[in-house]
Parts: sequence; C-alpha cells; structure tokens
Amino acid sequence: MTMDSLDVGKLHPSMLKQIVLSHLGVTDPRVLLGPSIGEDASVIDLGQEALVIHSDPITGAVENLGWLAVNVCANDIATRGVRPLWMLTVILLPENATKAQLKNLTSQIDEAARKLGVAVVGGHCEVTATINRPIIIATAIGMTKNRRFVKTSGAQPRDTLIVTKGAAIEGTAILASELPSSLKGKMDRKTLERDKHFIKMTSVVEDALTAVEADGVHAMHDVTEGGIAAGLQEIAWASNVGLVAYEEKIPISSETEAICRLLAIDPLKTIGSGALLISCEPRSAKNLVAALKRKGVRAAIIGMITKDRDSAYIIRRDGTKLDLSKPVKEQLWKVLKKEE
Repeated sequence: MTMDSLDVGKLHPSMLKQIVLSHLGVTDPRVLLGPSIGEDASVIDLGQEALVIHSDPITGAVENLGWLAVNVCANDIATRGVRPLWMLTVILLPENATKAQLKNLTSQIDEAARKLGVAVVGGHCEVTATINRPIIIATAIGMTKNRRFVKTSGAQPRDTLIVTKGAAIEGTAILASELPSSLKGKMDRKTLERDKHFIKMTSVVEDALTAVEADGVHAMHDVTEGGIAAGLQEIAWASNVGLVAYEEKIPISSETEAICRLLAIDPLKTIGSGALLISCEPRSAKNLVAALKRKGVRAAIIGMITKDRDSAYIIRRDGTKLDLSKPVKEQLWKVLKKEE
C-alpha cells in the first residue's frame, strides 16, 4: 500500500466530502434530498408524489448474496418511511462461475423480492475477469405522496433512541456461513446453524413502516457497515447533534455474543443489517416500542440525543466510553482478511 491508498470499507467522511460529494453534476431543484453523510436514500420531487431511490453493493458475502442484495437495498428505502416497490440488480460474476451459481443468486433475489412485494424491473448480468467473487449492486425505488418522508438528519436534542432486533445480525449470519474452516470444532453445531438463520432477519421494512405509523419519529437509520456504533455515529453527524447510548441496553443475542467472542470482534462494530435505529419524541418512545412488539419485532430504548454535537459515545458495560467522534472500522473485514 502507498500513502495515497484507500482503506477497506466506507470512505472517511472528509474524503467523501472532498472527492465524492463535491462532484455531483448539475444542481436540480427537484432533488428534495440528495447524497449526504448518513442519509440512506435520495428523494426526488415528482409533483404530487416523490421518488425515493437508493443503490447499494454487497461485497462481504457469497453464500446469501442474492438475499442480502435485495434486503439491504430495500432497507434504505424503508428508513424514509416508504415501502420499496421496484428494484434493479447488477450481477457481476467471476470467471469460471457456473449456471448453477447464477441460478442460486437469481433464486435468492426472487425469493427476497417476493417476500417484500418488490418487482425486479431491470439491471445487468455479466462474467468479468476483474473480480474473484460474485458481486451484486442493487438499486431500490419507492414512492411517497405529498413529500412525506423521514431523514437520517432529523434527530433532535432530547429525542429517545430505539433499536430494533439487536446487534450484528447480518454479521452473525455472514460469519457463520463464510468461515466454516475457522469455526469448525470451535462452536457448537446447533449454535452455528442458528447463527446462519440470522440471515432471515435482515429486513427492516416492517420495522420502519410500523415506526412511522406509530408517530413521533424524527429520524431513522438502518444498521449496516460498522454496526450499531457506526449507525449511531452517522445519525449524530447527519443531524449535527450529540448522543449517549448504553451497551447494557442494546440487545445482543447469545448466538452473536458467542461467535463474536470466538473471533475476537466487537458486535457493536460489526455489520448489522436487520437492526433499525430510530430517534423519536420522548413521549412517543414507549408506544413505539409497544407497536413494534405487537408486530413481533423486538425493540429497546438504548439512549438519547443531546445538544452537544462534539459528544457522541456508547457507555460500555464496564463503564468506559466508546467514542464515536472518529469513523468506526467494520470488524468483518479483518476477520475475512485473515481467512483469505
């Protein structure tokens, strides 16, 4: 690596602003919400309705690649309080990929899309010599009336912070599915099989739509790369606020605890699609949690938004603070790198 080389994972916010967000083509007044740090999807004014659109790649998984591509991208539409309706998928396959592998991917895409009520309306598929594992880039689209949508940047001081399901849901499934050699003989087989089934919990569509129906929601953000820690960080950065959350209040399943302990990684910093972060009015918090639980979605109050934008942290179980002022490094990459 040279001094100019980029690190694996999300770009540093300063680099994102300097190199990416400063090169966005023409200004269009119909763009109600464009690309910005922490924002999950763009919103474009179409008159009486608005288009909500987002693209996402899946690069850290192979076993459940098609399923994740649909769900992870659809989640970003849902965090706007909008149901995803349409999707385009770009499937890139390495040399020597087989028809059976391609069918497995498209079958997963089909299953996930049908479960969400999403129509796959286009995309692209090719075999390329420039990659060594399959990659899918998905674009999801939804519609909202009267410009009604939720932003990541809407969190307000004194808001209550809520998370659904728990930490490292996607990471738990990926680790159990992608690292058989590292885990064989080190984990109970039944626990490992339960870990693999976490893949079925990676959607937050119903979580998000239930939350906005309950009222009082100011901001929502799905948990992806960098886990709950990065998700909280991005809410703080996007909303220009501070926050405090408590590790002891964040749900972490025993299965996730076990696999993260074995691999020496932090579940709060591990990719976590399936969990939704919600910032809402304090008076609405208990009703919102109750509404989610009625839908079968576990939810917990984990902290609050503060005025001090220079102070964002998670208080650990041992009383120390996980400082969220600097970008959170995703834990999955270092484990996968060791496996290579």
